[in-house]
Amino acid sequence: MKALLNKKDVTPSCSYCAHGRLAPNKESVLCMKKGVVDIEYSCNKFRYDPLKRKPMRPRAIEKFEESDFALDDYSLEVEEE
Repeated sequence: MKALLNKKDVTPSCSYCAHGRLAPNKESVLCMKKGVVDIEYSCNKFRYDPLKRKPMRPRAIEKFEESDFALDDYSLEVEEE
């Protein structure tokens, strides 16, 4: 692994290398250095291109109800004693 861009560990992959681009079949990469290679392949010529990396989808926002933020009567009684 290489520490790349903001010091995050990024596993090299031809799918987001600066020397390659995705083939029309979307199962391989057309590399200027190695020719047609698998998406997960990587070589020593790997150069990270952050614009090719697809970020993970954000998590769904949880739905809360007003009762989630209300104090129970029991908790008030304990504090008074």
